Amino acid sequence: MSEAPCEVWFYHLERSGLDQVLPDLLERTLGRGWRAIVRTREPDRIEHLDGWLWAYRDDSFLPHGTDDEPQKARQPILLTLAMDNPNEADVLFVVDGADPGDLAGYARCMIVFDGRDDAQLAVARSQWKTIKAKGHPAVYWKQQERGWEKQA
Repeated sequence: MSEAPCEVWFYHLERSGLDQVLPDLLERTLGRGWRAIVRTREPDRIEHLDGWLWAYRDDSFLPHGTDDEPQKARQPILLTLAMDNPNEADVLFVVDGADPGDLAGYARCMIVFDGRDDAQLAVARSQWKTIKAKGHPAVYWKQQERGWEKQA
């Protein structure tokens, strides 16, 4: 029996930035009992998110670590530049135009991009075509005034 293909959800940010949206998506992921990887291609983004996820809200934090820490396999959320899955994450978050890579083993991949950034928009369009060509089920969510609206 073959493994089901990874679902890929595209999140087109229009009204909020990654800092506002990512913590909510990660909370929902942990709420389902899933582990997550947040993959970026920017070392500065890892440093920023490492601090942000501890302090984004006064009454909460998101337990996480970075891929340069010795206990990375135990982290419920792992921030990384790497293409591997050392914490056996169920969900892969791809930000800043990072490459999703091989999606085998993930239940879901979330590609989060800033629609106000032409470069990120172009990368997301290319990723959409690649994901669809590989046979992954894909859903496209666009941020609207009243929340997320399914576009495709």
